Amino acid sequence: MKKHLAAAFAAIVVAPMALPAIATDFVAPASDPKIECPDSTGFKFSDVKINKTGSVKDQNKSGTCWAFSGLSTLEDNVLRKGGPELDLSEMWVVRNAYIDKAKKFMRMNGAINFAQGGSWGDVLNMTQLYGAMPEEAYSGLNYGETKHSHYEMADALEAYLRAVLSRGQKNKKLSTAWLPGFVGILDAYLGKAPESFTYNGKSYTPQQFAKEMGLEPENFVNVTSYTHHPFYTSFILEIPHNWAWTESMNVPMEEMQRIVDNALDKGWTVMWAADVSEGGFKWTKGYALLPEDKEQKDMTDTELSRWVKLSDKDREASRFDIKGPVKEKTVTQESRQTTFDNYETTDDHGMVIVGTATDQEGNKYYKVKNSWDTNQLYDGYLYVSMPFFLEKTLGVGVHKEAIPTDIAKKFK
Repeated sequence: MKKHLAAAFAAIVVAPMALPAIATDFVAPASDPKIECPDSTGFKFSDVKINKTGSVKDQNKSGTCWAFSGLSTLEDNVLRKGGPELDLSEMWVVRNAYIDKAKKFMRMNGAINFAQGGSWGDVLNMTQLYGAMPEEAYSGLNYGETKHSHYEMADALEAYLRAVLSRGQKNKKLSTAWLPGFVGILDAYLGKAPESFTYNGKSYTPQQFAKEMGLEPENFVNVTSYTHHPFYTSFILEIPHNWAWTESMNVPMEEMQRIVDNALDKGWTVMWAADVSEGGFKWTKGYALLPEDKEQKDMTDTELSRWVKLSDKDREASRFDIKGPVKEKTVTQESRQTTFDNYETTDDHGMVIVGTATDQEGNKYYKVKNSWDTNQLYDGYLYVSMPFFLEKTLGVGVHKEAIPTDIAKKFK
């Protein structure tokens, strides 16, 4: 393995660096030294129904939100059934996804996205294929850090693959050492993969552990809502990080919301893939809204005289200068599709919907668990308005039994 690792890093030195293809793998932002006071935001949220969920984690400087949110949803399924609170290893899933992603990258001659990002489908696929491990057995911190930081590793992995691919294309043949060399980099940063481990005094393989803990990855599905494919069919959602080409069930957006509401009502949490690049996504303030565009015809004379002097940038900032509940955009199936087609809704971030809440005016929100640590207003949670959810959701991950019967019967 030392020879493979040496060869890997030698390849990296000479490999040309390539720009990532529409890289949207979000990492946790630098912590704000000042945590917002609830009274300063203009909002007063009241939780209505909150389901059992594990503790808030910290992905830190790694684009692995998909692994954190996906595993949290599986962990919460165990809690729902009365099982123990688990702390599963996200890096076990990340490691296996990198290996499978590398194989597809080579088979596709480098014509697919290779980056830190992934999808809910990756968590399901990797857990079904390779099992699961507790965090204590595989932390993935083998590089002198106490928190995840994947920039160096991710650059090394991509540069290595591109060097191997370039040489293989010239030689019309791949070296038999390319995959062991790739795995060698993962071993160096994340640690070697153990064949078995001990948990609570019992020895397990990863596959045995996943089955005995009752994770049920085979019983979860992806759900989305777009009109460029027929409703009530499944299709491969065309986003960069869906490298595994996992399919999603396609329903009208109102039914997607019904599925989420039904899942929450029955005690499940829901994996949520969303665009968080919007100005209305206020992490430090603990909410996400979709304010309607300001129209000059609705302004007072004083507001209009100020508005006409603003730059486009300042006008956009003014729209998101939120001091409390505001009138939000009316989202339609057409507007949802348009923002997706125009790259206004992008493949950004994965979180977990854990329940429902209202603000002081009675507006409904989803309470969402993030993986950006707890040094934030609501200790790592935020409240997401229904308009924001309807327009900015790429998809949700739910248990099959959470889909209402009348919707499930519509699928061909």
